[in-house]
Amino acid sequence: MVDAGAAGALWRAVRALPMFRRLLAIRMVSQFADGLFQAGLAGGLIFSTERATTAWAIAGSFAVLFLPYSLLGPFAGALLDRWDRRWVLVWANAGRMLLVVVVAALFVAGAPDVPLLCGALLANGFARFVASGLAAALPDVVPRGDVVAMNSVATAAGSALAVLGATAMLALRFLFGANDSGSAVIVAVVAVPVLAALILSARFPAGALGPADTRRAVHGSVFYAVSTGWVHGLRTVAARPTVTATLTALAAHRMAFGINTLLVFVLVRHGAAPGKTGLAPSALFGAATAAGAFVGIIGMPVLVNRWGRFATTSAALGTAAVIQLGGVGLRIPMLVGCGFLLGIAGQVVKLCADSAIQLDVDDALRGQVFAVQDSLFWVAFVAAVALTAAVIPADGHSPALVAAGSVIYLAGLAATTFLVRAARRPE
Repeated sequence: MVDAGAAGALWRAVRALPMFRRLLAIRMVSQFADGLFQAGLAGGLIFSTERATTAWAIAGSFAVLFLPYSLLGPFAGALLDRWDRRWVLVWANAGRMLLVVVVAALFVAGAPDVPLLCGALLANGFARFVASGLAAALPDVVPRGDVVAMNSVATAAGSALAVLGATAMLALRFLFGANDSGSAVIVAVVAVPVLAALILSARFPAGALGPADTRRAVHGSVFYAVSTGWVHGLRTVAARPTVTATLTALAAHRMAFGINTLLVFVLVRHGAAPGKTGLAPSALFGAATAAGAFVGIIGMPVLVNRWGRFATTSAALGTAAVIQLGGVGLRIPMLVGCGFLLGIAGQVVKLCADSAIQLDVDDALRGQVFAVQDSLFWVAFVAAVALTAAVIPADGHSPALVAAGSVIYLAGLAATTFLVRAARRPE
């Protein structure tokens, strides 16, 4: 049970931070839009009654949607440490809103997958740019001692709204249909919360969200800052073992999650009755994972206060390796249960990585490091999906792939432990 006194103290802390509340509102409407947009795309491309889907087609969709920005993100992330983050959020949301309308129009026109994916790629890139900006700006509106707790509050609220957005997709799909026209309506609705995020961003005072111009800031022309974004981002990560260790753990989780995601998609598509898409069991798996993530958000501050960031990260990875093996029977109910538990472990790892960046990286470089984290987050996922697509049988029945996920968790645990011990070793 949640301690009522602790919950009350947390609420009072949130109320005492008006700038954080405004940032929280942006995150909530933005992630509602993300949940609705991503679910709408999945429904329109993977689970459409008008489009056939194979394992390679699913992997290709993920690659087109997430890889290009993952490679360019750290370059763009330099802008978060160069320009007023308030205006970056305003213009990024404006571009995102325009592209959402374009994607909806493409669905109306019955466009093939490639132009749809390209339009979605650009919209998704703007959304991820906004997410990195919000994460980088949080320490500018919260006292240092409250960063871990307020980051958990922001993540919990954002995750809940993302799930609500995905659930809204199911209701809209029921009302408007599972064809391209129905998908167009779902995607078009996304423009409303994105507009709300734009308006809320514009209400911040100039400079309120950083970045601070410290001695570690990257000076020179905008072209220099952007073109060297990957270099400065990776150099900063390498110089801070706390960040390196938690990002390694995060990459391991995302690879295992990529394997599990494709397994579930192929299993339900292959086992679906004629004329059905298998969306319901896939949505159940996604909802279970999201529910687990929400539990992880609530528990993470307590675990970190008791054990510290690195012990908590290690415990989450070790526990996940055991849980992963529970899915070797490849029964959908068991996979859903494992998804819930792995959602807890994965969210704990993600929040530990966020906290390491927010607490251990200078504000003048934080945007670039969050962009590197975002790239790693999706590159690890897409790489695992692609490798899984190369070996998965047509019916999806491969216990060896589930076991491979457990091995990846253990490898992540070993690497994280080595990095932490190396950092603490006296010279």
